Amino acid sequence: MEKEVTIYDIAKILHISPATVSRALNDHPAINSKTKLSIAAKAAELGYRSNTFASNLRRKSTSTLGVIVPRLDSSFMSAVLAGMESVANRAGYNLLISQSLESESKERANARTMYNSRVDGLLVSLAYDTDGFDHFENFVKKNVPILFFDRIFDHDACAAIVIDNEQAGYDVTSHLIMQGCNRIMHVTGNLKRNVYSERYRGYRSALEAHGVLFDESLVTETDLSREAGKDAIAKLADMSILPDGIFIANDVCAISCVKELKQRGYRIPEDIAVAGFNNDPVAEVVEPNLTTIYYPGREMGEIAVKTMIDHLNGTVSMDTVNTVIMKSDLIVRDSSLKLTGKYQVN
Repeated sequence: MEKEVTIYDIAKILHISPATVSRALNDHPAINSKTKLSIAAKAAELGYRSNTFASNLRRKSTSTLGVIVPRLDSSFMSAVLAGMESVANRAGYNLLISQSLESESKERANARTMYNSRVDGLLVSLAYDTDGFDHFENFVKKNVPILFFDRIFDHDACAAIVIDNEQAGYDVTSHLIMQGCNRIMHVTGNLKRNVYSERYRGYRSALEAHGVLFDESLVTETDLSREAGKDAIAKLADMSILPDGIFIANDVCAISCVKELKQRGYRIPEDIAVAGFNNDPVAEVVEPNLTTIYYPGREMGEIAVKTMIDHLNGTVSMDTVNTVIMKSDLIVRDSSLKLTGKYQVN
């Protein structure tokens, strides 16, 4: 392997001290512009690369934030990461991004990598099946701040950023009820995860508030994949009394449900009204367009990284942040409009 060029190599060639080379490359005001240009030219000629990692370690900082997400192929997560990148780049931070692929064991491996990479802070959205917190304990012991977003742990040492999933679940269900639905199926994810348990609570609360009887057989816990959408409609088709509405806890699964319903000859929304969650771009492509919840992914990413960097800079403490709850909005489209062009949310 070819040896890396160092400041000592440049200093030897130019017959100056390594300290002068270092200061010049860091644009120190004590070095005159002519010397800086000479050193920069020689550094470029020799292919010198600054060892930022080693330099940062000496300052006990890597200027790197670790990010662990369930999947990178999600439009919501893509929006979150875009927001994170924007804020991090402006502040001079890099992001080290990994995906758990919805697996706790993979998430544990990701956490070890982030810890060994000495990230300054860690931002995490939990995998589908994560039960324990122990793989994050080393960060807490070393005072490396952790901020959970979207899918979170409720932990005293960690901040969190979420939307009000319970209110969003309530709004979707109330809308379906106001459209005349009184037998609403709910297709949800793993109820161990805060996002799905809270949407489920909102669903239950709306039924109760509107005097609609809860039927446990109408709740299906799935992995919210496309295949899960097909399975949910197969289950629906076997019911003796069909639902007249479906609230699905993400748009990917909701669109799969819409396609399967149409293939089976059901009219949407006349026979069955459908609503999803997340406002994925495909929600406006499927026919009819999908009623859903706007989930502010980019803004969530921006706030998460700004909060982390402010904490690292000492301008805000994670202890005072606790949980940030962001606003979401119900977006009504044709898939749920049983009543002509009218809807209402209580």
